[in-house]
Parts: sequence; structure tokens; C-alpha cells
Amino acid sequence: MMTRPLEARLLHDTGAVLGEGPSWDDRTHELVCVDILAGLVRLYGPNGDPRATYDVGGHVAAALPAEDDGWLLLTADGFVRLRRDGSISPLLDVEAERPELRFNDAKCDPWGQALAGTMRYDEATGSGTLYRLEGSGSDEDSGVVARVLLSNLGLANGMGWSPDGQLSYFVDSLAGTITAYPYAPDEELGVPTLVITIDAAAGLPDGLCVDAAGGLWVALYGGGAVHRYRPDGSLDRVVALPVPYPTSVAFGGPTGDRLFITTAGRDGRGTDGAGGLWAVEPGIGGPPATPWRPGVDKAGTADRVGQSGSANRRSP
Repeated sequence: MMTRPLEARLLHDTGAVLGEGPSWDDRTHELVCVDILAGLVRLYGPNGDPRATYDVGGHVAAALPAEDDGWLLLTADGFVRLRRDGSISPLLDVEAERPELRFNDAKCDPWGQALAGTMRYDEATGSGTLYRLEGSGSDEDSGVVARVLLSNLGLANGMGWSPDGQLSYFVDSLAGTITAYPYAPDEELGVPTLVITIDAAAGLPDGLCVDAAGGLWVALYGGGAVHRYRPDGSLDRVVALPVPYPTSVAFGGPTGDRLFITTAGRDGRGTDGAGGLWAVEPGIGGPPATPWRPGVDKAGTADRVGQSGSANRRSP
């Protein structure tokens, strides 16, 4: 079956070292994404117009819109709250005793629970873990716990859910696989089914999102492309980029039919769109990010670790 070719266009030449984790907040009509290695959280309007940048002072793997205000951040070690005024409140350290690891990607499930995965800095296999943050996470009741869903992973990466929420898709970049798991918000993952294996010559599968028809869009790091796969694993569409390192994808925009694509510049110069924000209208839409909802599950307690601080908010 022939695939449909598409071409992405550059919205903003951001110059990110490692742009990642786009999430469209339908309440504010903003796209939030991060530059992991530069420690930056960036906000954009629907057309890629910069709105704000927060410097959080360390590696930041993801910024998830929060229902009550601001964002839930994934730093190298764990979960942190960032408010719009730039104030930061540590929530839960998870990997503080493992300096060889960092968090790498995160997303909220359809119920508003945050899932986040880790990787080794040297990208050695077998040390990655996928966690689900459970508990209230509120300022009044900080009882939270990171529940292990998967362990002994290569490089925990993109995730998404089928339109009915009954399947969770997960990327292990080093294995080159996208796997589906039966999913329920208060249970362990079900028996896995391997959906897609991507040849290393095409690039490493990285960030992922799911469209309204159940199609899987995955960024191919090193392959200069984004692929759409049908739920049966067959390749359907290919989005070409003139830069080699697309990292993640998310649907958004005023009508939900714009696919945003983050990329890495690697050397930090970000010239000619490497490390920039890209977009394409592929003819189908997808849901916005589900905001993180503190208090979805009272599944344990954990002490808040660390000291409060603030991020340095920059002008666009």
C-alpha cells in the first residue's frame, strides 16, 4: 500500500539543543514544550509565536499542563510544580540517588494521571523505568507515589492512548519498538502486544501521539521524518523534514488538526530549523493534552523532597 507524503514547515527557529515534549493546552490555546538539556520550558501560540520562556535551572524532560495552574515538570530526578509566575515547588524525587539516570518523556493518561519514563545518560540498555504518579499532589496534601509500571527498559520514550483509552502505546527507543498494553487508570498494565518494530536505518522511534482515528504518529530521531502507522502497524503517511532530529509530536491548534513537531539541534546552534518548532496539517486531527489532575488516585504517600525556588522567566 502506498504511503501519503507530507512536508512540515518551520514555525519558529528556536535553536533548541534538545527540543522535546510538545503539549497543546486547549484552555489557553498554548503549546508548551521543553529544551531538555538547556533546562528551558517554552510557551508558543497556535502559529508558533513565542509567548514566554522559563529557565528552571536544570534538565527538564517534560512540562505537562496542570488543571489547577501552571505545569507539572519532569526534571532529571522527578516531579516538580511550575506556576505561571515562575515559582517552583518540588513534589517528588524519584531518581535522585541514581545520577546516571534522568527522566526523558512524560504524558498524562486520559484520566489526568502523569506517566513518565527514564533513561541512562550513556543510553545503556536495561535501566529505564516507566512510572505513574499517583496521589493528590496538592499543596495541602502532598501525598504522592511513583508507581512502577515497566522496568528494565532501554530508553523509555513516547506514549499515547487509543481514542477509547483502553490501550496504552509505549516507545522503547533503543529496542526500536512501539508496544500496546491494555490500560486502566488504577491497575497494572495488561499483557503487551508488539505493534511496530522500526529498523534502525529509519531512525530511532522517539515521541508519539495518537490521532482521532487511532493512528500512531512517531518522530524518527536521526531519520528526518515523522511516520503515521495504522493501529495494525502498517505505514500510512510520512512527514518529511529537512532537519535530521525530530523528537516528538502533538496535535493542537484552534481546530486540533495541526501536528506540532519538536526537533533537536544537538550542537545548540539550531541553524536552519534544527532545534526548531515545525508543523504540518495532515488532514486529520487529534485530542489536546489531558491536563494533570491532582487527586485522581489516592494510591499512597510520599514526602515532598527538596527546597522551593523559582524559575527565571524570560521574554519571548
